[in-house]
Amino acid sequence: MIRDLYKQKRYLELKWQQEHLDNNRYTLEMVRIDDTIKKVITDIKLEEARIAHLQNSVEGAAPQVSVAT
Repeated sequence: MIRDLYKQKRYLELKWQQEHLDNNRYTLEMVRIDDTIKKVITDIKLEEARIAHLQNSVEGAAPQVSVAT
């Protein structure tokens, strides 16, 4: 999932760059691409935070042992 988000971000960056090369100015389409890139970056951060939280949950989980005396 996260690898796909990084690929999508890279694709959008290349699309933005091509748009800039074609028009030699900042266009409305580039603004749309920028907004999409920002959304993808937010999704990447959320996914990385979710993965980190899961990892911390697994590492922080103490074995539950009941000792009856």
